[in-house]
Amino acid sequence: MITLGMTLLMTAGEFDLSVGSVFGFAPIIMWTLYNAHVAPLEVGFLVAILLSVIVGLANGWFVTYLKIPSFLVTLGMLLVVRGTALYITDGFPQRTWTADSPLMKILVGEFSIGDLSIFSSLIWFILFAVILGYILTESKAGNWIQAAGGNPDAARARGVRVTQTKIALFVLTAAISAWAGITSSIRVSAANPNSGTGYELEVIAMVVIGGTALTGGRGTIIGTIIGVLILRMMRNGIVLIGVPGLAYNIFVGGIILAMMALHSWLERRHRSGT
Repeated sequence: MITLGMTLLMTAGEFDLSVGSVFGFAPIIMWTLYNAHVAPLEVGFLVAILLSVIVGLANGWFVTYLKIPSFLVTLGMLLVVRGTALYITDGFPQRTWTADSPLMKILVGEFSIGDLSIFSSLIWFILFAVILGYILTESKAGNWIQAAGGNPDAARARGVRVTQTKIALFVLTAAISAWAGITSSIRVSAANPNSGTGYELEVIAMVVIGGTALTGGRGTIIGTIIGVLILRMMRNGIVLIGVPGLAYNIFVGGIILAMMALHSWLERRHRSGT
């Protein structure tokens, strides 16, 4: 699910390395508030999403107003958010199995259509994909996103609100990461402050494999979904052929390097007109 928000953000010419940390941070906030009897689960959920939105706002503000590269900003935010989660929990997972809330059924409940069992999380993923796919390819906002990533100076000259667009996308990416983390914590019955570690690079690899340009200006949700399927099948495939699972990161890093080289080559060809 994180890849959906990252697709829009990378199309706008930015990326977020803090998504994995937010993925682990949001469920820690929600379950800490619940386990400490400070708030019901639903309120904890809203607080976690709100704090994640603030993280996204901070990322967007640093990048757009202070003109700091998103790589440096989100790398710093990665450490801040992950450190906060570890500090709150002393490094220990939060228990999640004592809760009985309608929210859990809404996010990860299971229902049947005939003999087919479907999880709510799959429905949410499809819903997010359809909405964001429409926004990116069929709406005025999508044109702004692509213009902001393709040529921001020209986009501003034509009245595109590049700054507001990028801030909104940082917020969206953080909120989706929080949603995904909370959903995952309910499904595995554990909120681990270290969960989501390394997800940022895997997410970027999936988005890039799906055809989103690293330099911005081009990307599709359908392509990203295909990229997710390819990388997941690759993970299963390397295990099936006997390659140690720990070697998976080697493939992810190699894919990112290869796609960067390919995009650079295609860009040079495009500029030379061949």
